[in-house]
Amino acid sequence: MTHTPHELTSDFPEYADKISELRQADAHFARLADAYHDINRDVHRAETDIEPTSDEHLTEMRRTRMRLKDEIFGMLKG
Repeated sequence: MTHTPHELTSDFPEYADKISELRQADAHFARLADAYHDINRDVHRAETDIEPTSDEHLTEMRRTRMRLKDEIFGMLKG
């Protein structure tokens, strides 16, 4: 498997343990993290032309990824 940029533990290495803990203890956080992982994978596949998409769709996927990441970061800080 190739390395996919923007993985949560790579972007927030200082929160790696907390990410793991919250994935197991908080169902809402786990859903957000799963949704982030899925959209991040989709963005990566589109950016590398494995699954080409329109520029508009790629932009919307990136926005969704950023919204999820912001919400996840807020939970990690809190």
